[in-house]
Amino acid sequence: MNYSIIGSGKIGSALARHFARNEIPVAIANTRGPQSLAALAKEPGNTVVPQTLQDALQADCIILAVPFGSLHSVASARPDWKGKLVIDTTNAFGVPLEVLGDSPSSSLVARTFPGSRVVKAFNHLPAALLASDPAAHGGRRVVFVSSDDATASETVAALAGQLGFAPIELGKFADGGALLNVRGATLGSLLLQNLVQVGEVAA
Repeated sequence: MNYSIIGSGKIGSALARHFARNEIPVAIANTRGPQSLAALAKEPGNTVVPQTLQDALQADCIILAVPFGSLHSVASARPDWKGKLVIDTTNAFGVPLEVLGDSPSSSLVARTFPGSRVVKAFNHLPAALLASDPAAHGGRRVVFVSSDDATASETVAALAGQLGFAPIELGKFADGGALLNVRGATLGSLLLQNLVQVGEVAA
């Protein structure tokens, strides 16, 4: 599987550096063009490849690291999202409840990228913590994963593990995934929680 990151702000750059540290190839794109991403291409490991948006959207797994309000413009850049694995790192801060309706924000993302398999992950930590070494206090920093597609959730959890995090799967968006959700001024109880797993979780 190949990967790309759409967005080079704090979240996108943090994830790109984790890919580089673990020598996992990843493309990265933004609206300013590949030339603006030269610094990330020089990260240790040399696995971060700046691309145009159109090229980056060819990846098997696409990580959305853009503001929530920019999702429609990304979605419109591909005519067909069928079969794509999409990792939603966004949070719907400030999005009116009438826009979200009764659904979790990632359900809205899934409708925005029809045919894709959407997984919520890497969204609950502040950018500075996400960027830091996930090895902490004798353990690994936790990343929560949620999806209505169990196989997609497992795939993204495995990627989080490769990047050095301790993944914990929460189930479907409307179930355990609700703990990662933003609705108006209400934050899911797991947002901004800096948890570290010490040892392995029993099967």
